[in-house]
Amino acid sequence: MTSIPISLINLSIKQALINSNGTDIMTQQYTSPGVYINELNAFPNSVVPVATAIPAFVGYTPKAEYQGKSYLNTPQVISSYAEFAAIYLLDDPAPPADPAKQYQPEYYLVAQAPHSSLSSIGHYVNIGGVDYAILPDPNTLYYMVNSLRLFFQNGGGRAYIVSVGTYGAPSKTPLPDPSVRPVNTNVLLSDLTSGLATLKNEQEPTIYVFPEATLLSLAENATLMQTALLQASELQTAVCIFDVIGGDTPDPVLYTNDVENFRNGTGSQGLDFGVCYYPFIGTTIMQSADIDFTNLFGGDVAQLVALLNPPSNPNPAAAAILNMIQNPPTNPMRNSQLQAALLTASPSYQQLINVVLAYANILPVSGAMAGVYTLNDSQNGVWNAPANTSIVGAVSLPIRLSDAQQGNLNVDTATGKSINAIRFFNGLGILVWGARTLDGNSDDWRYIPVRRTMTYLEQSCKEAVRAYIFEPNDKNTWAAVTSMISNFLTSVWKQGGLQGASASDAFSVSCGLGSTMTANDILNGFMNVTIKVAVVHPAEFIVFTFQQQMATS
Repeated sequence: MTSIPISLINLSIKQALINSNGTDIMTQQYTSPGVYINELNAFPNSVVPVATAIPAFVGYTPKAEYQGKSYLNTPQVISSYAEFAAIYLLDDPAPPADPAKQYQPEYYLVAQAPHSSLSSIGHYVNIGGVDYAILPDPNTLYYMVNSLRLFFQNGGGRAYIVSVGTYGAPSKTPLPDPSVRPVNTNVLLSDLTSGLATLKNEQEPTIYVFPEATLLSLAENATLMQTALLQASELQTAVCIFDVIGGDTPDPVLYTNDVENFRNGTGSQGLDFGVCYYPFIGTTIMQSADIDFTNLFGGDVAQLVALLNPPSNPNPAAAAILNMIQNPPTNPMRNSQLQAALLTASPSYQQLINVVLAYANILPVSGAMAGVYTLNDSQNGVWNAPANTSIVGAVSLPIRLSDAQQGNLNVDTATGKSINAIRFFNGLGILVWGARTLDGNSDDWRYIPVRRTMTYLEQSCKEAVRAYIFEPNDKNTWAAVTSMISNFLTSVWKQGGLQGASASDAFSVSCGLGSTMTANDILNGFMNVTIKVAVVHPAEFIVFTFQQQMATS
């Protein structure tokens, strides 16, 4: 009988006792008899998809403090409006006082000349046969709180808040006339850019929103947009949603000047990470309880007396209520009670409040679009265009664009800076009617879903491959990485995120010596992975061809 060499027996035993993960069981030290369990991984590492719609709102809030801790210039994650309210909204006083007003714009009535040339711009009310323009105190205009309301109303969820400051003092003077664009001197470019910079260390936000950006001057707004686009292109994790200055009260003819100013202000860097929507939207965010006599004339009720109780048309009921406001009795009524009584006593006052409320409800659309992105991603996937959908809370538009007017916004042959229109369609209502980035001349990055899908794929794969940073740069690791990414892309293809009749037509993944790496790459510690994907593009133009056919016998 032939004897087996001892060395071969030992080798065979050792080979049999090596786990699939490379651990040599014989090298483990056991000191007492018993049964030992060694768990093995049955499945390889997988790619965990990153979140695609986590906006970061940078702007001003009524306060930024909770339980004695300041949240100014600190990115804070919230997942509901209640969380936002706890940190950033004013605390309600004890009853019977009215709830605290979170947003207190001030408006003035300025008499206009008959048949004013500005009558097609802005908001007007006729009291006693005189046309009055409704003009705001620009230093009291803020959009952050109402933009958050729109965000959650349209399906928003998790978000980052960067409060760059609280509300400043009013100027106590209105705009000179309706054609002047409001500039809030309390809104500072340095505040917004500092708030933006705090997001450099946050990898989760995928959308940047600046609700008060349109309250800057044209030059400062341009600087903010260029800074945001540059940061987004450097981080390659987020897109910026912008609004157009002048989109709240556009001139029916000269609105194109506002569009041109916007295009001139965005610069030329990072355009594929920028998205713009036009115009603003009329909403139902502000309710009648949010506006009262304290929002008119800077709280000077005496000016209301001259309007609501003129000598030529006295109104004793309104005069009595106004007198109670000016000279409170021993047990004064609450402002909400006085407001309700005044609305009943004076039809002119009710008409005035309705016009002021409609004006206060015209808001930038960027906050709502962040919510639309969130809802679209959760229901359809990031590769579907966030367009041809309604905006919850939008009830009117300051300008109704036609096909021809949108054509000049959607395609700009000179710069390619496409602006997406918010339009009204009979029987359908107000719809988002555009899905282009500012890089309209690029075949690669022209569309929003393409840009956002690539960001989603890139960041998901990047985070997954971090697990292999200190693994051996050899064939086994290359095969594991290739398999992991291929499985992930296959699942995206099955969901419709990539186009192709088969998975091999939709993507390819390469990683290895001679294909993506050289010997020097391996010596220098580089593992290169090349991923090619066929991203789905939206069918933006659907063309029908009709041809008349001759009758046959």
